[in-house]
Amino acid sequence: MDSIIARFAIAALLFHVIAPAAAVEQSCRFIQAKAEREACYKRQEDELAAKRKPVAPANDSQALGTLRQMRQDDDAVYRSINNICRGC
Repeated sequence: MDSIIARFAIAALLFHVIAPAAAVEQSCRFIQAKAEREACYKRQEDELAAKRKPVAPANDSQALGTLRQMRQDDDAVYRSINNICRGC
């Protein structure tokens, strides 16, 4: 019983993921004018590139400062752990 439900859930999930992408692609296919069809494909390509483009951090200098502070804190912890007697 559970395997049937799981299979149905996976099939429904795949349908919802694949169907919208296929619908967008098909809308350009049926445009008769070549220039309009190519413009449609170009828009789709730009939209996909925008979705795949990673978001850059807002402030790189702040992230770098935070990373330096974390490394300094880690070094301090490692130095304090090094002085602990292990097996006295």
